[in-house]
Amino acid sequence: MDWLDALILGIVQGLAEYLPISSSGHLEIFREILGLRLSGADALQFDLVLHVATVLSTIVVLWKEFMPLCKSFFTISRDDNFFYVCKILLSCIPVAIVGLCFKDFVEQFFGNGLMTVGICLLVTACLLSFAYFFRNPAREKSYKDKGHDITWLDAFIIGCAQAVAVLPGLSRSGTTIATGLLLGDKRDKIAQFSFFMVIIPILGEAMLDMKDIIGGEAMGENVGTLPLVIGFFASFIVGCMACKWMIEIVKKGRLIWFALYCLAAGLLCIIW
Repeated sequence: MDWLDALILGIVQGLAEYLPISSSGHLEIFREILGLRLSGADALQFDLVLHVATVLSTIVVLWKEFMPLCKSFFTISRDDNFFYVCKILLSCIPVAIVGLCFKDFVEQFFGNGLMTVGICLLVTACLLSFAYFFRNPAREKSYKDKGHDITWLDAFIIGCAQAVAVLPGLSRSGTTIATGLLLGDKRDKIAQFSFFMVIIPILGEAMLDMKDIIGGEAMGENVGTLPLVIGFFASFIVGCMACKWMIEIVKKGRLIWFALYCLAAGLLCIIW
């Protein structure tokens, strides 16, 4: 992998992390287009670095919302912000179980062609379509803000959706936002919750793997330091631009267009 490959993949990650089109799936697609052949472990580790960059972009863009959450949680204020963080922690339990118990199983789906990506993109298209056509308008009308606040049960169910979305092609943001919309949560709240809930799993995984990455043990001979740095900053900068854009898209309820895109992209991947 050279610096240009890393730049392209970083830009793709920055956009696709927030748009409901699967960042991991599109990284697999562009690796195929660029002719990059990475092992499952190498691909997963490089993706992790890019995901850390977009997590940091989330914190930067949503800084005004993020800092009060941290303050309330670490001071145990027991206010709305404190319990909001507790709901985020609850939502992280399912994906933590997957990461600790099924990491080797998940790794085999990375770097192995586009068939899995194509199938998962079709699943993403179905989820987004289902959320659009079968949401509950009557329930939305009963709340002046088109939905209710995220409950404890909602947080856990959305967390289960995030755990399933570790496969390449199954959009994490699309899956969690679609699940929240089907549960009747407020559109702007579920988008923000979706972006915040990925921070802990990604940073936790990054800290566990940081020793191997710094020592060059985990990345193998296909990925070097320069591509990592370039990919990181490209993903961070583009992610900052895409984050608030996605929140506005969710507010306007235009996810159906992404469903059509995922349908077309999924079919092309399977044909390829």
